[in-house]
Amino acid sequence: MVGVSTPRLAAAVSEAGGLGSIGVGASTIEQARAMIRETRGLTDKPFNVNLFCHRPARAEGDREAAWLTYLKPWFAEFGAAPPDDLREIYRSFVEDEAMLAMLLEERPAVVSFHFGLPPTAFIEALKSAGIRLLACATTLQEAEQIERADIDGIVAQGIEAGGHRGVFDDTSLDAGIGTFALVRLLATRTRLPILAAGGIMDGQGIKAALALGASGVQLGTAFILCPESAANAAYRDALKSERAAHTQITSNISGRPARGLPNRMYQEIGGPGAPTLPDYPIAYDAAKALHAAASTGGSHQFAAQWAGQGAPLARELPAAELLRRLREEMA
Repeated sequence: MVGVSTPRLAAAVSEAGGLGSIGVGASTIEQARAMIRETRGLTDKPFNVNLFCHRPARAEGDREAAWLTYLKPWFAEFGAAPPDDLREIYRSFVEDEAMLAMLLEERPAVVSFHFGLPPTAFIEALKSAGIRLLACATTLQEAEQIERADIDGIVAQGIEAGGHRGVFDDTSLDAGIGTFALVRLLATRTRLPILAAGGIMDGQGIKAALALGASGVQLGTAFILCPESAANAAYRDALKSERAAHTQITSNISGRPARGLPNRMYQEIGGPGAPTLPDYPIAYDAAKALHAAASTGGSHQFAAQWAGQGAPLARELPAAELLRRLREEMA
């Protein structure tokens, strides 16, 4: 939940008996350290720190220039021009030894991985520091890799989930397995505890996931409307609108497939005749620039507003109250 999760939200969830999470995949080392320390200042309970383990981007000037040229008409609509070049706006954890060193110093209770796994040496160092590890899987094959890597638990991410698909290899066909089918599959084929993720918004959904073999659940979209989240007014309004019932997956925004509330980035960008997208997260740099130009012009139709298929069930409640409701519904 990079861009939405905050220390305040994570702390509120942990204080209420859940495991709060902060997403630091797009943060510098010092930003990530500050978020960990701020969260720790708000709660003495455990919380999770989530990291991105994607394949490091390959910069290709011609491909990036072609993509910026393609986007020119949309920038021009708002009296702007595309940037002169694109950057890899954040590093993958798989090659970030300085981020590892910071985590070993700060020692959060839990660290989780998205898009894949870090090197074995990183995993061993984190475990030696007493940190529990989780990793996201979208298939049985990914779950088996997680199990072999000696990770403590698997986040089973179904196709319903909001935000980026956690697929290890984004160049291959996504199996698109639903949350409940994936949970049941992993429950019968792996030994690790499973956390179900994707489309779960209430206590009834949690209860169903547990009945299928999950040890717990991971909810994201359910917490976007909480006052403690960093979602802006446009994002909140969109989540409460009819668009919430029509979430879609696109790679146009970041360069990797992600589910969110459909807007012009989904409907107009890409398609037949479009050039090849730059690598993730280089493509994200272009999308962020276009969103900045559009929002200056009063439009939020190019924003990344991630949300899962359960989005219409989102509730505007403080995080602690939402956890209390979830427990009541489970009962």
